[in-house]
Amino acid sequence: MKKKILILGGGVSREREISLKTANQVKNCLKKKYKVLQSDLVGDFEKKLKSFKPNIVFNALHGRFGEDGYAQSILENYGVKYTHSGVLSSALAMDKVASKKIFIKNKILTPKFIIFKYNLDNIIFLKKEIKKKLKFPVVIKPINEGSSVDVYISTNQNLRSNLIKLKKYREILIEEFIGGREIQAAILGKKKLGVIELKPKRKFYDYKAKYNSNSKTKHIIPVNLTKKNINKVLSFAHKAHKLLKCRGVTRSDFKFYKNKFYLLELNTQPGMTKLSLVPEIAAYRGISFFSLLQWILNDASKSR
Repeated sequence: MKKKILILGGGVSREREISLKTANQVKNCLKKKYKVLQSDLVGDFEKKLKSFKPNIVFNALHGRFGEDGYAQSILENYGVKYTHSGVLSSALAMDKVASKKIFIKNKILTPKFIIFKYNLDNIIFLKKEIKKKLKFPVVIKPINEGSSVDVYISTNQNLRSNLIKLKKYREILIEEFIGGREIQAAILGKKKLGVIELKPKRKFYDYKAKYNSNSKTKHIIPVNLTKKNINKVLSFAHKAHKLLKCRGVTRSDFKFYKNKFYLLELNTQPGMTKLSLVPEIAAYRGISFFSLLQWILNDASKSR
């Protein structure tokens, strides 16, 4: 009898559209061997979970309520096996402040930062604090969003206008801007899968650069780095993966500047769309998309 896989996609985050693309790609690939059912997190998901009784849930959600431990806690409550990292690991990775503190404590370079509790009456004090601790330009972003949602590079002049765009968040992360090259490193369990470099046409690798083919972001693999530096960035990614006690596949985003790697964030549920990086890295290593998904499923089946 074929194993039953429930593919969980969509959700309520700003990354819903990308999640649905990931879910569709996964469904179209897995249906060749498995009995699959696709479900959205909203609606009758729990009803489908009870009636379908899957062997494994493939978590194809991205962003809040899907990648931050919320969906994982629902699946834990039902005692069903699911792909990717568990509740605590997901929550820590999604919280950029919590994860950065762990990276700093364990000697992984990450951009310096301050936390801004939303109050534009303090803008003058904030600018002084930025000049003292970070210097302009800075990167401002939500603490718990993914895929570069609501991320802005801000100067002294446009800081206020960019902060207004983020007024729906109670707290905001303000981070030093690190120039240099965009390097992404993928980890598959204990395996250091590989790296890829991105050259966006836009100011930085933002949401459109990631998911819109018209943005013409250049994907470079193999990466033009020394073997020593490739091993170094993979070791940092692997260390971060272990520190957060992640499972399955993760992708870590780095900037390479003045011969140093700065870890920006770790993604516990990387995309599986046609433009996604982990499948591209896997393909370069001779691992087909189906084999990659099967590895993720096998890893989930052993975990609980």
